[in-house]
Amino acid sequence: MQLSAFFPTRDIGSDPAKIRDWAQAAEDLGYGYIEVPDHVFGAQARDGWTPLYDETDAFHETFTMLAFLAGATKRIRLSSGILILPQRQTGVVAKQVAEVDILCGGRLRLGVGVGWNHVEYQALGMEWKTRGARQAEQVEVLRRLWSEDLVSFSGRFHDLRAVSILPAPIQRPIPVWFGGSSDAVVERAARLGDGWMPILAPDDEAAAKLAALRGHLKAFGRDPAGFGLEAWLRMTEPDPLLWRAAAEGWRRLGAGIVMLYPMFRVASFDAQIETLRRFKEAAGT
Repeated sequence: MQLSAFFPTRDIGSDPAKIRDWAQAAEDLGYGYIEVPDHVFGAQARDGWTPLYDETDAFHETFTMLAFLAGATKRIRLSSGILILPQRQTGVVAKQVAEVDILCGGRLRLGVGVGWNHVEYQALGMEWKTRGARQAEQVEVLRRLWSEDLVSFSGRFHDLRAVSILPAPIQRPIPVWFGGSSDAVVERAARLGDGWMPILAPDDEAAAKLAALRGHLKAFGRDPAGFGLEAWLRMTEPDPLLWRAAAEGWRRLGAGIVMLYPMFRVASFDAQIETLRRFKEAAGT
């Protein structure tokens, strides 16, 4: 089972040397991936709505950071974790992803989600209610833009007429993994994705979701052996015993990758490096 390192965007600060050193530490420790999260805006609570992250939380821009990490590392794979795809223009995302894939030598994976923050959608001028349908069409368009020399596409959200993305990415197409745990996301991941990244405890609910996923894969004529599974271990406290239990639970459920997704703050750089070490030890890899 591989480990993925969640980029500590809220706590890493803005010193490029520390960002480089953190990424190289993850690579040297044998992590398989670095995942960079995504939020364009922070937002204040309002009208009974309280965000998971607010206006005080720093989020580095996903593709700019991935491009920087491409130059700072040599072997470790890179991923968005996760990009809120429906609040972005598809063609711009296709271009950005292709460029990062070139810069990192084909080490990129695109992790996508639909998000939870309707305020951010509104601020970006994007439609909240159609985000699932838009995401599904976007993935189809992205794959064609990465794989074909000239693309024409007419759909509900896109109208492309003989357009291209150059320079083309190294991977044609780039892998797309879906984040989220709703029934609709599970079905969409099985239909369109290369893998699934749930944020669930390794319990009966997770087992049921996996059974549904396998059923969808079979219905769509897809081979489950070629479909990836990465478990996000959402943790509210820095307790390696809890991390170990969650990692072992997901190993039993068949996850090929696990990632510590800390909801607690890790304020110092030394503590961020130590967290990488402690999670590797706890996960037993």
